[in-house]
Amino acid sequence: MYPTHNNHNSKMTSEVAVVMVPFVAQGHLNQLLHLSHLISAYNIPIHFISTATHIRQARIRLHGWNSHNNLIQFHELPDPDFISPHPNPNGTVSFPTHLQPVFNSSLRLRGPVADFVRSLAETSRRVAVVHDSAMSYVVQDVKFMSNVETYIFRALSVFYTYCSNLDRLRRELPFAPKMLPRLPSSDETMSGEFMEFVKLQYEHQTFHVGNIYDSSRVIEGTFLESLEREGICGKNHWAVGPFNPVEIQTDVSNSDRHASLKWLDKQPERSVVYVSFGTTTTFTVSQIRELAMGLEKSEQRFLWVVEGRGLVVREWAPQVEILGHLSVGGFVSHCGWNSCMEAMTCGVAVAAWPIHSDQPRNAFLFVEVLKVALMMREWACRDKLLTSVMVEKVVRRLMDTKEGAAIRKRAAEVGGELRRSLANGGISRKELDSLIAYIRR
Repeated sequence: MYPTHNNHNSKMTSEVAVVMVPFVAQGHLNQLLHLSHLISAYNIPIHFISTATHIRQARIRLHGWNSHNNLIQFHELPDPDFISPHPNPNGTVSFPTHLQPVFNSSLRLRGPVADFVRSLAETSRRVAVVHDSAMSYVVQDVKFMSNVETYIFRALSVFYTYCSNLDRLRRELPFAPKMLPRLPSSDETMSGEFMEFVKLQYEHQTFHVGNIYDSSRVIEGTFLESLEREGICGKNHWAVGPFNPVEIQTDVSNSDRHASLKWLDKQPERSVVYVSFGTTTTFTVSQIRELAMGLEKSEQRFLWVVEGRGLVVREWAPQVEILGHLSVGGFVSHCGWNSCMEAMTCGVAVAAWPIHSDQPRNAFLFVEVLKVALMMREWACRDKLLTSVMVEKVVRRLMDTKEGAAIRKRAAEVGGELRRSLANGGISRKELDSLIAYIRR
């Protein structure tokens, strides 16, 4: 495990230091910890700051990286008090409103974050604060520190960022006019309270020097170029993804391997459908039943819920390792951006079932633009029960038809392009080199 440092050594000096300020949601924590490893490879010290609870979550669930990276130091901030209700699968929107108290509590980290950065700035020529866009309010005080600059990490697809800003600015999308009528609306993707939270963050996104994305010009170059050309979100944009490790060494003789991986070892190549909806999805009992029946009736091997052809996984599972396993041939996903990037990196095609937030437009990107997915549940049908018949139909289409074979081939091709983009001379490696050069300038 990484050493934890609750206080940095004030006697040490640094040419440049990077402070990571993640949002307090699991997927966002993972992304910035992955990015920490990428930047630390350039021999730049990283200070990862969050509450003790969220640092523990991030470290436990990180996999695929060297666990003894001494360039990454963890600094624990006080855990703000809050009361979080239980998830409500019968709510009026599918957004995880039970997490709103956690999100609101993050606003109280403003003072501790400012104190930490101010102290670090005293011993560094420059401090680069890389913060989640949802922590813009928290980092606002660093704009008064002369040798500190901020970079917004946008934990979403470039496509979603582009569409959302044009929505906000009431401008039209200048691409593929025939697609526009099918672009999912943003209706009911978030709760009203979270939209107010996001609005607050926008108010404090006026002093950053650039934007960082867990994406690549290989897949979203068109939209990055549009952001740059139209001056949306500022002038500097770096797509340095995929953040997640693309080569994970697997020791099949290791008795501590996750049960899901041991089960996958016994399955034929590209025969298994992996089913996962992230950490913020709550289904009704009826919907769980329909999903289970549909998977069973599809007669495809799957990693999710029932005995026999399928395996139940009731706790966190190592998703990148699962998607990278030779037995996995398809992925039923909510299309959270982490899952999207991990699926593409591993070359796995997706059956898209968006639930909330950015997911409907991520699904649209996958199905209509990149052609690496089939749509399982249209956003316009979000209020309807997805029947076992539809689950069965889409799983079969993905895994057992010529149409599905073409999509899976396309996904494998995109995966190869993404992995090559990280090699020396690759487009994502060049973007990362450019980001590091800018930080060190």
